[in-house]
Amino acid sequence: MRSKKEVLLKLFVSTLYLSAFTFGGGYVIVTLMKKKFVDECHWIEEDEMLDLVAIAQSSPGAIAVNGAIVVGYKLAGVIGALVAIVGTVIPPFLIISLISVFYNAFRENYIIAQLLEGMQAGVGAVIAAVVFEMGEGIVKGKNTGSIIIMIGAFIASCILGINVVYIVIVCLLIGVVRTLVNERRSK
Repeated sequence: MRSKKEVLLKLFVSTLYLSAFTFGGGYVIVTLMKKKFVDECHWIEEDEMLDLVAIAQSSPGAIAVNGAIVVGYKLAGVIGALVAIVGTVIPPFLIISLISVFYNAFRENYIIAQLLEGMQAGVGAVIAAVVFEMGEGIVKGKNTGSIIIMIGAFIASCILGINVVYIVIVCLLIGVVRTLVNERRSK
């Protein structure tokens, strides 16, 4: 087993790296977090990653920071969560500070505008890949209840236009009810 210092250093470097090279928002970082924390480091299982995303999305704040907090806490408690926060926050803080100094030059530069537009297309593809991967994990689990909840949430959001906050709250309540029912059945 690695020492706590080694784990904290690797956690810091991992979150710093992910945060520094992820453009496009929180959902883009989910794929990279899965590859790093699940596939490479084996710090969490794929099911835990789905839970992590659900917690990160339903908690206030950025998904990247919330996800890093959960992984950091699982690995090394409160100190792990703090290390993950620092590693995740440093790159965007520095980048946004730098951009704000040169905002007017960036805003009117044709080349940078085109680069950002191209990045948007790439971000859309990455988000679609995340959605497919996570949905595939639920379908492969063959849990009918989870599949129905997923389809219902999709319909509520994309077709009916219901606010995502309400969908998350309803799904949370359904999860609580399912857990209570399963606990009663097991007794």
